[in-house]
Amino acid sequence: MNRQITRMAVVGLVLLAALVVGTTYWQAWAASGLADRQDNSIQLVAEFSVKRGKIYAADGRTVLADNVRRKVDGRTLFFRTYPQRGLAAHIVGYSTQVRSRAGLEASENDFLTGSNTNLSTVLDTTFDKLKGATIKGNDLHLTLRAEAQRVALNALGGKCGAAVALEPRTGRVLVSVSSPTYDPNLVEGNYDLASRPKFGCPPLQNRATAGLYTPGSTFKVVTASAAIDSGDFTPSSTFNDPGYCIEYGAHVNNYDTSSPFGNVTLATAMQNSINSVFCNIGKALGGLHIVKQMKSFGFYSVPPLETPVNERAISGLFNSKRQLVDPKEESQIDPGRLAFGQGPETGEPQTTPLQMAMVAAAIANGGLVMRPYVVERITAPDGTEVTKTKPNILGRAVSAKTASALTAMMELVVSGGTGTAAQIAGISVAGKTGTAEGGVAGRNTTSFVALAPTDNPRVAVAVFLERQSGTGGTTAAPIAKAIMEALIR
Repeated sequence: MNRQITRMAVVGLVLLAALVVGTTYWQAWAASGLADRQDNSIQLVAEFSVKRGKIYAADGRTVLADNVRRKVDGRTLFFRTYPQRGLAAHIVGYSTQVRSRAGLEASENDFLTGSNTNLSTVLDTTFDKLKGATIKGNDLHLTLRAEAQRVALNALGGKCGAAVALEPRTGRVLVSVSSPTYDPNLVEGNYDLASRPKFGCPPLQNRATAGLYTPGSTFKVVTASAAIDSGDFTPSSTFNDPGYCIEYGAHVNNYDTSSPFGNVTLATAMQNSINSVFCNIGKALGGLHIVKQMKSFGFYSVPPLETPVNERAISGLFNSKRQLVDPKEESQIDPGRLAFGQGPETGEPQTTPLQMAMVAAAIANGGLVMRPYVVERITAPDGTEVTKTKPNILGRAVSAKTASALTAMMELVVSGGTGTAAQIAGISVAGKTGTAEGGVAGRNTTSFVALAPTDNPRVAVAVFLERQSGTGGTTAAPIAKAIMEALIR
């Protein structure tokens, strides 16, 4: 009999323990997972009784996302409001009843609603529930510089495109602008107006992180890094430019076909963006070597930003069906055209502005690629720190010596080459222009990547524009200049 009683007691204790553990798990640790389920309507409605955490720009004063309190059927509910409207709409996103969530409002929802599993948050939320008090979420403090965001948005006004600026040593995202922008306040009540195309472009896509563009000659920075790091080329290596190179039996012309440059160095070829020189370098290196270099900068990987993964695109080679191509054989690549940022329909380079900003930042950072991040820290309602992002090295793209050589060549581009429109008085700037032929005759995808000041880089920037009649030097470089000035001055 005693043995049976003992067994029953043990079983009872086990069941009681399972009940306690199960209740704790579903109420605390698994709560965030339940909240993310789009079919969980009860949880979705309940979230509006939570006072979501605010989202701040880097200055700690500019509020990018706040709450408005309303009484609904006798209950106090909180709904989102965005005081800065379209200033950082694509990064911040929106949180609505009907349209769900996007941007950081979606990916950081657990922290913003206080349902994250950090012990301090779990305890605070549990005590608020027991007291019947309003549950308050955690605040996000971003790395975005509000004034520079405004400068970038104004500079991109009336143009479809995007701009990203990074702090090279840390990976902080200082600027991330997609144009046209939209007002997230309209998403709930007037979605048609919020999503209506402006100057021919739909506004809701984040072109900075998900827009794929042909890089054109900005890609020559990647090719040059592979060439110099290989040990087979130096900035003083000499070439003869007849105005074209021959690739698979066909002439591949320079962008400017008015006259050949004749005998030039690699540095001069970068300065004047001579296609034929880079075409021949590409053939000498081989396409697979260039693809390997691309991967060292972060191509073929999803950029590890905090925004939702479906709002970040992978950069790499794409075929005519917009499918990512990871070639394993030289025959799958046109190395000559790839070397200056274009290619055939079987494999043309496509990149996001964020990815090219990462390339510029790696060169500015002595060859080290830093993980980009936009959430600086997260704080509890009482101001105590919940988490803080630490800079993280993703890998080394090139040697420090190669990075220094690339910076010097890119400085020539701005001081007396195709990128003079990016010159800033009293500040040394290194950059590279890009102009890729678009699908419409006479319309180009134009771009510019840069870093400054060259002796102690504090900013790396990438600007991409769609359907432009000019070049990267005349359209994108002035925008990059304005952004760099706003960040450095």
